[in-house]
Amino acid sequence: MQPPRGSRHCQTMGLSPRLTGRATARAHHSPVASAFLRKIEPFFAGREVTGGPLLVATILALVLTNSPFARAFEGFWDTPVSVAFGARRVSHSLAEWIDHGLLPLFFVIVGADVKREMVMGPLAQWRSAAFPLAGAVGGMVVPVGLYLVVTGGTPAAAGWGSVITTDTAFGLALIALFATSLPAGLRALMLAFAAVDDVGGLLVIAFAYSGAIDPYGLIVAGAALAAIVGLRRVGWVSSVPYVLLALIIWGGVLESGIHATIAGVLIGLTVPVRPRLDQRSFAERVQPRVDAFQDVHGAAERSEDDGTQEALREQAEERLGYLQEMASATREASSRLIEILTPWVNYVVLPLFALSNVRIHVSGELLGMIGSPLVLGVILGLVVGKPLGFLGFTWVASALGVARRPDQVSWSMVIGIGALAGIGFTISLFIAGLAFGEGEMREAASLGVLIASMLAAAIGYAILRFCAEPRHAAEAPAQA
Repeated sequence: MQPPRGSRHCQTMGLSPRLTGRATARAHHSPVASAFLRKIEPFFAGREVTGGPLLVATILALVLTNSPFARAFEGFWDTPVSVAFGARRVSHSLAEWIDHGLLPLFFVIVGADVKREMVMGPLAQWRSAAFPLAGAVGGMVVPVGLYLVVTGGTPAAAGWGSVITTDTAFGLALIALFATSLPAGLRALMLAFAAVDDVGGLLVIAFAYSGAIDPYGLIVAGAALAAIVGLRRVGWVSSVPYVLLALIIWGGVLESGIHATIAGVLIGLTVPVRPRLDQRSFAERVQPRVDAFQDVHGAAERSEDDGTQEALREQAEERLGYLQEMASATREASSRLIEILTPWVNYVVLPLFALSNVRIHVSGELLGMIGSPLVLGVILGLVVGKPLGFLGFTWVASALGVARRPDQVSWSMVIGIGALAGIGFTISLFIAGLAFGEGEMREAASLGVLIASMLAAAIGYAILRFCAEPRHAAEAPAQA
């Protein structure tokens, strides 16, 4: 029996089954409030990285940066924080520690998502993978080309990397608004596209915006990475060695001069995406233990001797421990890791990143730069280049028979995905900081990213709303 369409899409494209059920029950008490909450819930309550807390933090940062408290606010993030071990001393500002120490956690999720898509998702089959792959290539090449056409020969050309990447969190949150009226394959397409797009952005960070590379750090990180692979091959289960080795990878990459976000992706790529035990094997192995648990538990309940009862309960606990471990083995490690990290990334990492990195001082001088090559290049690259590159490259790949468009996903929806891909934001702001450092050029680039992201979100939302089925038609199967 197939689940109701509305329920299935809600679960797939945004909310967890429990939250979906809560939203349905809430509608009985207040239909108006329920309709409003259903609209904003994907931005705050999704099972994966969501854009709501990041958006709130961005607005707060803009307000504080342009308030009488601006100097104290920015001075707080510029406070130097040092870590010393013997003669070795590392010192960065608080904002830099957030970029180097916390932001990699977001990229652990990115790495795990990329691997999941390559092993089990749309990227696992060549023709299906070729569609988002072609779109991602076009979504990087065309925006950079347009940006360089506008900024070529000027100092602004150094910021070409800021138009490469897509903010996955905002894009998926907007798609989730149409959870019951768009095909589930649309979200999978966006996620697969963003996975490849993120890899491209990280390569740009590693090779275009990192300083001199120290091979010693890379050797240390490589050795730790090899150790993780070795532990996986011998079937080591305990998480402690993996955590310690992950910290060594992070430290080695940071020491090498390559930005530490690359360490996050490497760590995410090592996490298993398949369970250690399939459900059939689980059923075969645990059934005797379940029977044994019932026998021992029943004997303990019937026994009147305290010593015998205590011994029987210890045996029951041992069997429960076995069942717990076997049940845990049926779930892939990547899902558990993402589940643990996602709330921290949603409500701590990304908001702190926005608060410490969004420094746009709105002034007549800055607004006067809207017509500058830098701002126009960013806007043109993200708002025009992303959808143009995504649509153009996927259409050519499909016409040549290399790629296959997902079932039930129309070309209009593909244009909508391309438009949402123009929401650069998180990593665009990050790369702008790497390209320009502090100063008015970084502020101008950030302003361009902010304007472009808002325009891309509005255009993408409008296109998907046009493509979406009428709400009553989408909900009819669920009511039936």
